[in-house]
Amino acid sequence: HLVESGGGLAQPGGSLRLSCVASGFNLERKVIGWWRQAPGKEREVVSCWSPGDGQTFYRESVKGRFTLASDIAKNEVYLQMNNLTPEDTATYFCVACPYWTRGDGCGTKKVYDYWGQGTQVTVAS
Repeated sequence: HLVESGGGLAQPGGSLRLSCVASGFNLERKVIGWWRQAPGKEREVVSCWSPGDGQTFYRESVKGRFTLASDIAKNEVYLQMNNLTPEDTATYFCVACPYWTRGDGCGTKKVYDYWGQGTQVTVAS
């Protein structure tokens, strides 16, 4: 399973770094990423990486502010979030999936085999 940490309260313009550790399976050659869900809204992909095309996807609203990273040796995934805004307030979920298609990215992928329990990020002054 996946366990997230690093959420909390941040001021607008501040930073947080989310971490996710996988256990029971290896993250190597998996689609990995982060989704989020704000109150009253649907879950949405924040960032992901797929072995299918080797590219990192970022939703438009976080481009230039968030960075997805991983340490496969530690079986961990990270999301560095800078210049946070109140619109980033949400529960953030780490995701992983062993199924991917050569040549395809992960920006439109909706089905993941593994979801973490979520970590709350609140951005407020």
